Amino acid sequence: MSTETTLAAGQATASPERLYGVCDYYDAESLLTDGERRVLGRLRSFLDEKAHPLLADHWERGEFPTELGQPLIDLDLMEPAELTGGASGAEPVPARGIYQGFRIFELARTDASLATWYTAQAGLFRTAIRVGASEAQQREWMPRVIDFSLKGVFSLTEPESGSDIAGGLSTTARREGDGWILDGAKRWIGGASTADVLAVFARDVADGQVKAFLVEREAPGVTLEKIHGKTSLRMMQNAHITLTGVRVPEAMRLHNVNSFRDVAAMLRAMRSDVAWIATGLQAGAFEAALGYVNERKQFGRSLGSFQLVQEKLARMLGNVTASLSLVVRLTEQQAKGIYRDQESALAKMQTSLLMRETVALAREVVGGNGITLDTDVARFHADAEAVYSYEGTHEINALIIGRALTGESAFTR
Repeated sequence: MSTETTLAAGQATASPERLYGVCDYYDAESLLTDGERRVLGRLRSFLDEKAHPLLADHWERGEFPTELGQPLIDLDLMEPAELTGGASGAEPVPARGIYQGFRIFELARTDASLATWYTAQAGLFRTAIRVGASEAQQREWMPRVIDFSLKGVFSLTEPESGSDIAGGLSTTARREGDGWILDGAKRWIGGASTADVLAVFARDVADGQVKAFLVEREAPGVTLEKIHGKTSLRMMQNAHITLTGVRVPEAMRLHNVNSFRDVAAMLRAMRSDVAWIATGLQAGAFEAALGYVNERKQFGRSLGSFQLVQEKLARMLGNVTASLSLVVRLTEQQAKGIYRDQESALAKMQTSLLMRETVALAREVVGGNGITLDTDVARFHADAEAVYSYEGTHEINALIIGRALTGESAFTR
């Protein structure tokens, strides 16, 4: 995947200093500091040189390129010392939300599985600790989350409950002495096989409220099975987890999670990450399609010179631009401490909807070659289906927005 893309004939080309070129038509990148762009530039180089050559083969085999894991961690992307002041010994300042968003965008622009794998730690698990852990627990665990010495995954979805997890969560937690006993099952948990702990959400049999626990992956009673036969996010290793009489000490319970309301606060914060993934995935598909049509010749001329192809390219660019505008503004709001369910839901719903159209148009302009892994378009096209559904389906997010607009809940009771 090239760093820069040339615009149509007669127009200026993107500045060589810019990372995102034509896929960032309104220059949202200008909101980044020079330091943030340097860190993202290093990530870009790693993804282009080390990651991209491995993707098609691993996607086809349904295996994650584990050799990329530690080098990605070593890039120090979550809270880079040069951005937070950590290297100087001063009190670290958290990396800005806009940088974190573009980090997700950059990963997803290369591959959705890589973005999902990294965000499982940097987004889902970190949010579980940030929102759910007590101050004492955060002091102990958060530094290890940031440097990946404590790897974890967010284990909420169940075999029989996805969209209805608020009322349908059936994994149970029973207090026994100075600990808890967990029984139940979780499904679609990405990255579980390489995690140290699973952040498991269970219903307390005593009060019926949802609690959360850090469960060691290899604890007695924990069984993981890889989910086979996927046609989307094939590189991402999703697990079916069975918990049978699993003992967890009280110290490993997330003390600030005492109802599903607390879980909802996590989801509210995490949906913006998925909207960034949907936006980055679109950018990757658009760039791959644009590069292809500018090189491919039919009827003695490049595909990019045909009117119908240019119309589809314009629609794709419009979708990417609209999506990037949405996630940037949402991130700016959240940086001010403004978190609203309907705003996160709107961003996830709309970027995913536009993503579906963008990848379909990309596959269309690439023609028959768009169903092979050679052009990258097929991988983006297939992976978009998983992103469209996870972290809240289109319908669930629409109902969250509708409830905010009308004051009436249309959720099934």
